[in-house]
Amino acid sequence: MYKIKLFNVAPSMPAKLAFLELLSRNLWWCWNLGAIELFRRINPQLWKETGSNPLEFLNRVPQKRFEDLASDEGFLSHLGEVKERFETELLCSADGQIVRLQPQCVAYFSLEYGIHESMRLYSGGLGVLAGDHLKAASDLNIPLVAVGLMYRQGFFQQYLNNDGWQQESYPENEIHLLPLKKAYDTAGNPVRVTVPLPECQLKAVVWQLDVGRIPLFLLDANIPDNPPELRNITSELYVGDRLIRLRQELLLGIGGYRALLEMGYDPYLCHMNEGHAAFVSLARISHLMKSKGLDLDTVLEIVPRTSVFTTHTPIPAGNEAFAVDLVKPHLEALQKDLGIDPAAVLSWGQPPQDNNLGELSMTILGLRMSKYSNGVSRLHGTVERKIWTHLWPGLHEDEIPIGHITNGIHVPSWLSREMAILFERYLGPDWRENPSDPGVLSRVADIPEEEMWRAHELGRSRLIRTTRELAEKQLSMRNATRTEILQAKSIFGYDVLTIGFARRFATYKRAVLLLQDLSRLEALLCNETRPVQIIFAGKAHPADNAGKDLIRHIVHLARKPSLKGHIIFLENYDIHMARYLVQGADIWLNTPRRPLEASGTSGMKAAVNGVINVSILDGWWDEGYSSECGWAIGHGEEYNDPAYQDTVESQALYNVLENEVIPCFYDRPSRDVPERWTRVMKASIKMALGYFTSDRMVREYNARSYKPALEAYQQLVSAKADYAHKLVAQRARLQSLWSQIKIELPVADKEQSLMHVGDKFTVTSHVHLGDLRPEEVDVEVYFGTVNSQNQIAESHVEQMTLAEDHGKGDFTYKQSITCRSTGRYGFTTRVTPHGNEWKGVMPGFITWANGS
Repeated sequence: MYKIKLFNVAPSMPAKLAFLELLSRNLWWCWNLGAIELFRRINPQLWKETGSNPLEFLNRVPQKRFEDLASDEGFLSHLGEVKERFETELLCSADGQIVRLQPQCVAYFSLEYGIHESMRLYSGGLGVLAGDHLKAASDLNIPLVAVGLMYRQGFFQQYLNNDGWQQESYPENEIHLLPLKKAYDTAGNPVRVTVPLPECQLKAVVWQLDVGRIPLFLLDANIPDNPPELRNITSELYVGDRLIRLRQELLLGIGGYRALLEMGYDPYLCHMNEGHAAFVSLARISHLMKSKGLDLDTVLEIVPRTSVFTTHTPIPAGNEAFAVDLVKPHLEALQKDLGIDPAAVLSWGQPPQDNNLGELSMTILGLRMSKYSNGVSRLHGTVERKIWTHLWPGLHEDEIPIGHITNGIHVPSWLSREMAILFERYLGPDWRENPSDPGVLSRVADIPEEEMWRAHELGRSRLIRTTRELAEKQLSMRNATRTEILQAKSIFGYDVLTIGFARRFATYKRAVLLLQDLSRLEALLCNETRPVQIIFAGKAHPADNAGKDLIRHIVHLARKPSLKGHIIFLENYDIHMARYLVQGADIWLNTPRRPLEASGTSGMKAAVNGVINVSILDGWWDEGYSSECGWAIGHGEEYNDPAYQDTVESQALYNVLENEVIPCFYDRPSRDVPERWTRVMKASIKMALGYFTSDRMVREYNARSYKPALEAYQQLVSAKADYAHKLVAQRARLQSLWSQIKIELPVADKEQSLMHVGDKFTVTSHVHLGDLRPEEVDVEVYFGTVNSQNQIAESHVEQMTLAEDHGKGDFTYKQSITCRSTGRYGFTTRVTPHGNEWKGVMPGFITWANGS
């Protein structure tokens, strides 16, 4: 076949419309209603047909239409408003260019990004969370750059066969229809990075995707320089092949960090979004050793203190690990490049007390290399501390340095047009800039119930219309009869209570909890005066047959004559479908097996639209729930018998639907607006805006992690890393002398058999420090309420005061304790290194009284 050269032909855009091309190449448009409506206004039907992809859309608009728009004063006025907002929000310079960030920045690494449905670089909640993180960082002008992989196929497209069994297809992403541009190094050349592999060099080019002010750099191995077996490394997301998966994560972490350096960035800290990104720490260690002439021990005092690690799942399968036999040859191939012993890397990814495991845990590697570690909800933080207690020997569970920063959603990306108009009208035009402001939240009460209900009804109507269209399409694809296809045009009612259940079909999410009792389910759905309808959607991982079987079960159930028209499963769940569901359902149902739901952001997206959550008290709902803003299934119990748990909680779900939810929805004594329901809607919106936004989430990351880590970096590397060298010397001193420490059991100056609120007593401890000095340690009294096993459940720590120096390393310490509340308490004493420098950095040093 002849070799051909490819080129693209775009419409000739009139000068007055030139901004459309700039707008189409920055994903800022996808969370700004005015920009979305600007594109849609050009040709609504074509906008829908092209999947809301501005590049494909503009390429298909007839030239005559552009010429007409260039003289349409209404359209030009609209374009001018969007352009002004674009330039203001993105801090554009006088020539319209985005003012780029300083080289010293936060580098955010994630294996997936869900920004818009036209960019298939995501699988589910983790990716959508990452996308919302970037959008909020842009809104807040956080100095952040992001790194990911450019998947040529992305995550699979889902369709079902006639039996309801999930099938997967992997269509190619068409690069020329995506708003990508080549990334360039400081010399103006396209960026290319190389990662050594055991058999050869893996090469990749880098694409740039602008997300508002945030550049997202995507590494692409599908280039002629690589042999065919390496080109598919960036083909699919979450591929099952362990070798490809390992190489994806090496490319993300090692290659991604090198790409940033090539482009002139100097990340002061790295944020690893889940363990997939943990290899970036190896690249940072190598770079700091080479660029600053530091030894490994010194760099190991810098990297963990300037890294952030977010873990998203307590499910074992979600905590990435690679067999040593697989990963070791790759570390050996990197050794010459990185200057790091593979044995050291393997030890960093294994528990401190057992370095002979047959695998390297990416979660452990991420935790070890990050002082700032967090789960993604309050309950999830508790679960993660319990899981990883063994990594910090000697620390009690509630002191394990894994905190929580609860996830949030980027409200403008998920809010319906109708709700957005209401918010602008009643919350004020600037509500987006600080949605949790008490003044903004107080004005939610000012939204008239009737206007809110009409806005919600429009969202439900859009959802039902879309459901009918998708049902018709699904049946046509499966060669259904003409009668079945015609029936699909009228399934589901516009004024029927609609339950939405859409998420990844993992078994712990229990998609069929509502389907356990078929007779009760049928009575609930098919009530003549108070009917209910349920829309299911979601994908199972290609290797998860149990999840696929749940989907098939729902499809078969939906075909039962008695339930037909009341249950449907919508295929190929994505961001586009999610938007319809969270804006149009009446109830958002979530039924995970507590405590396995780390966060669950879909319920937040529903809540901000006035869709009411009915959920197990797990993940974010454990924080967000109150009786004013939704319904809980159960009371937060945890069970040892899963089957028994399913039985109990399915009955609790039927009870809450029958006795509370359905009556509240249909109770309309005076008019057609359900007044009790709209009060819950308002409370739901207020709750979501008040805390569960990515605006709050990113502000929290900035205050608790980014700013402290940035300041730490400057302190650690200044003056030829003098402070880091001192930490190395101090660690060596602690390691050699810590075993000399002995602390006797504490003694109190009063009998504690019965104390009263307000009473005080003094605790005394005799401590032998050996050759360590008092200023090198903190002697602490550790106290708090105890559980039924007489273990301290909720701890408090007070630093004790040096009372007497006995010489030869022997000291007496004292501290008074005030009884501030009733209960059963316990106390002991301990010795830890002085200050905060050693807290949260593994492994720590700690000696308890009497060696306990």
